Amino acid sequence: QVQLIESGGGLVQAGGSLTLSCAASERTFNIYSMAWFRQPPGKEREFVAALYRSGSSTYYADSVKGRFTISRDNAKNTVYLQMNTLRPEDTAVYYCAAARLGLPTTQSGYPYWGQGTQVTVAS
Repeated sequence: QVQLIESGGGLVQAGGSLTLSCAASERTFNIYSMAWFRQPPGKEREFVAALYRSGSSTYYADSVKGRFTISRDNAKNTVYLQMNTLRPEDTAVYYCAAARLGLPTTQSGYPYWGQGTQVTVAS
């Protein structure tokens, strides 16, 4: 099974930017649709963004649309989440996920998950 490792989390001031990376161990990384989810403290995990395996189709949660951008570099087996104009409510553990079929927006659609990386936005 593909292994996913997130990195790039940390502490940032409100209004600032941060870019997360997710590195995949799978040599056939290009066949997977990829997504980012997040879990704020004390809340349920929620969908953030997804990217089809071709890189041509994307989907974003309304809460991040216009501020976050998901992208991938298949040559590097890596997916990115560029986060701009960060708000305190963006504080969460961010998770990378992979799926073999379609472009799911729910947790159940993704069999493979990373360990998560903490993002804290100070007000």
